[in-house]
Parts: sequence; structure tokens; C-alpha cells
Amino acid sequence: MAVTIPFSASATYDGAPGTIGEARDFAADFLLRAQTLYGIPVTPKISGTVKLVVSELVTNAAKYAPGPCLLDLSVDRHGPDRGSLQITVWDTDTSLPQPGTPDPERIGGHGLELVLALCHKYDIQRLAGGKRVRVHLVLG
Repeated sequence: MAVTIPFSASATYDGAPGTIGEARDFAADFLLRAQTLYGIPVTPKISGTVKLVVSELVTNAAKYAPGPCLLDLSVDRHGPDRGSLQITVWDTDTSLPQPGTPDPERIGGHGLELVLALCHKYDIQRLAGGKRVRVHLVLG
């Protein structure tokens, strides 16, 4: 059976205890399958970055949005974002997150700042019933 790129997978989380760890494990498994099935190079640095970004985005959804969130992961080796991993989180909160002003004295509230610093590009959009946060990481 031929396997085509893009390669994607989705998972839904309810925000219960353990959600963040489950999302990180899902991302790690996705990267392993991308490497095994498609030969996409996944270094320890890329893996750690992906797990951190997934953790921060799903944490924000679980913390601020009532109800479930959806995590989509997709790898594309063709097109304008070739060699990229797209991470998308949908949640039920319609308010758009705002990155804080960098402040090394502030405790907490740095998650979105970290995500934006690590990602190649991002898009945050309000949708009917919630919002979508989408980020792109360059692979390789």
C-alpha cells in the first residue's frame, strides 16, 4: 500500500487529569510513525520542541476552554510549507490568546510566548463555537 504525504493524525481530549501527558505521548508516537513510514528525520531536538509546543497549546485549551479540545498533527514535505509539521488545536473558548510582554520576573503565563518563539509561523482564528490555534515547525 502506497503511503502519501501529507501524513496526519487527530486526537480529542477532555481536559481531565493526564490530558497533557496523553497529548505529548500522542505527538511522540506521531513523530515516530512519520520517521518510520516516511523517513522524515526527527532529531531529539525536534521531538522535544514538538512535545513542548503540544503541551503548551493543549494546556491552554484545558485551562481556559470549557469542554473538549481537538489536536491535529500533520507533516507536509511538498508545497509551500514543505518539510514542516503543522500543529492545530481547536477549543471551545472564543477569546483569542494574547502573548504577554516578556518579563523574566513573571511567574507563569509564558506558554504562548514560548510557542511563538519556537514556531516558524502561526495563526490564531476565532471560529463558531471556539477558536483554532495553528502553528508550523520546520523539520530538519
